[in-house]
Amino acid sequence: MPYEWTKQTPEAELHLWPYRSLPKRHFVWFIGATAALMLMPLIAVFGTAVLWGVLPFMVIVIAALWFAIGRSYQDGELIEALTIRKDHCTLTRHNPRGGRQDWQANPYWVQVHRHETGGPVEDYLTLKGNGREVEIGAFLTPEERRQLYIELKQAFYDLK
Repeated sequence: MPYEWTKQTPEAELHLWPYRSLPKRHFVWFIGATAALMLMPLIAVFGTAVLWGVLPFMVIVIAALWFAIGRSYQDGELIEALTIRKDHCTLTRHNPRGGRQDWQANPYWVQVHRHETGGPVEDYLTLKGNGREVEIGAFLTPEERRQLYIELKQAFYDLK
């Protein structure tokens, strides 16, 4: 699961991050294999003017793919950190383009909600406290959010 708990009595810390289906170490292999597969049909037109007419478009496609995957990696650098202590809890979200969002509340009054419907995603998770309701783990799969809901309820229960 793309999150991990660090539990040290009497505090717990949770780190969440988006799942990466293509690790960075496989990125070059993917681009190389795509380029090779795209060049295979061009073997028949080597040495003709048709090659020079098609080749720039293939380079544009590879460059666009490179840019899109790179942008996806940049967007995936999102990290959420939830720290739960006896006297306060803090949720910090480090956004991919440098922005940071913080939320703090007394853990005794924090409520964990799972919205099965009506949220932007299925099984939408929120924490409510200190007059605000904030989302957590919106990038997780529905199964992971259901599991995280149970773990969050237990973590807040353990501190009360």
